[in-house]
Formats: sequence, structure tokens, C-alpha cells
Amino acid sequence: MNNKSPRPVCVVVGVGPGNGRAFAARFADAGYAVALLARSNEYSTALAAEFDSMRAYACDVTDAAAITQTFAQIKAELGPVDVLLYNAGSGTWGTFDELADEAFETAWKINVLGFLRCARAVAGSMRERGRGAIVVSGATASLRGKPFTAAFAQAKAAQRSLAQSLARQLGPEGVHVALVIIDGPIANPSRAASGKDPDEFLEADDIAATVYHLATQARSAWSFEVDLRPFRESW
Repeated sequence: MNNKSPRPVCVVVGVGPGNGRAFAARFADAGYAVALLARSNEYSTALAAEFDSMRAYACDVTDAAAITQTFAQIKAELGPVDVLLYNAGSGTWGTFDELADEAFETAWKINVLGFLRCARAVAGSMRERGRGAIVVSGATASLRGKPFTAAFAQAKAAQRSLAQSLARQLGPEGVHVALVIIDGPIANPSRAASGKDPDEFLEADDIAATVYHLATQARSAWSFEVDLRPFRESW
């Protein structure tokens, strides 16, 4: 892929074999140049090798300098960002009296502060052009806390509030900010081998289809929040 791709640019922050891969593939198939960001780029480098429109970048979203450097590199190599998909998250579980303070703080840094910094990194060029999309991967914990999600829920709830603040500020400037509440387990090989009914799981490719729809919605009918769950999920 040549520098300064003529293709629109999508950045996927948080790339693994589930949603991150599905998001990247969906946008690549739609003609985007896709930047893959992960703390370790071992998996994302392998994924990028499968598509001539992808590039992998190592970036720790808890490191402000790394975010600044990485997004400057993306702009130099691919061009200004059209779509930001913030899929980074933490998976620390435990009740409030079990959690280490560091785990609680790290969940917030990854889900909220990292999102804030990445949004700032792309908002300037989006505002200048009067267009762009920022889509955040939320979770059931964005809306409710349970005892074992004391760290995760506070971070996802704050992330949702931040996304709503950005949506209300940036929307009138032409930048669409949206949140996807993913309510249920996502299918993967280990879950397939568990013998459980596959109808109990969300398929990452189907989540990616909704994310793509949000990122490309006509501005006369924007959504802020969309919730996704298997049809058998109790809610």
C-alpha cells in the first residue's frame, strides 16, 4: 500500500481475533485503508499480512506519548482518519473488596482516558473536513454494574458518558459519535467447542456489520446508541 492512500482511512484501536479482526476486515472489504492498533502488534501484523490495505501499529493506549506518535505516523503514512473504532478494553473481574487499586485505575485508563486521547487525535482533521465517525465498543456493563464487574462497569459507564458528551459536541460539526452496547458472549473457537448452543453467542462479523452501518449512516438519521444481543439473550 502506497503512502497517503487515496482510500478513506479507518483506525481500529484494540485488535484481536474477535471483534477487532471482524471490524478491520469489514472496513477493508469496503475499500478503506485500515490501521490496526494493539499494545502488542504480533497478532495485528499477521492480520495485516492477509490484506494489502492494512497496516499494524504497536500502541499502548495508557501511554499518551505513544498515542500521539502513532496517530501522527498514521496521518503521515495513510492520511487523515475518517473513522475511529475504539475497541480497546480491560477484562479485570472481581468485587470491590477483591480488586487491587491498580486494576481499578487501569480499567479506567484503557476504557476512558485512552478513548479521550484517541478521539482528540482524530477530531481536529474531522472537524476541518466537517465529517467523520467515531464508534465505541460498549458492553452490558456500560449500563449496569454487578458485584464482579466493579472495575469494568465503572470504566464502561464513564466511557459511555464521555461518548455521549462527544456526540453532543461534535455532531453539529459533522462528526458522528456512536456507541454499540454488546450484550452477550461473542462466539470463538473455544466456545464452539464447549457444546453450548451457538444461538447463545453473538457473531463478530454480525457486530461488525452494525458498526459499519453506524460509521456510514446518513446524517439525516444518526444513531447514538445501538444495543446488540443474541435473539435468545435474556435482557
